[in-house]
Amino acid sequence: MSKLDGLKEELAYLKLWLGIMIVTGISLIGWLLTSAHTASWFLLLGGFIALASIAAGCTALHRQIGVKIREISEL
Repeated sequence: MSKLDGLKEELAYLKLWLGIMIVTGISLIGWLLTSAHTASWFLLLGGFIALASIAAGCTALHRQIGVKIREISEL
């Protein structure tokens, strides 16, 4: 496999995980909005911590995707 093909596959894999994390974050936001009045504070706190972690992960993945795109464009 050439280096270009390898980078393209790696980019596709990173984009897959970014999509999964975005869908998970949207679902978590929906749960937090609908359960704000009925869930315990402990679950809500955990939800907000998980949402912050997902946002940080999305940011890190986005940066990695940018690096891979720049690597591909240099070839």
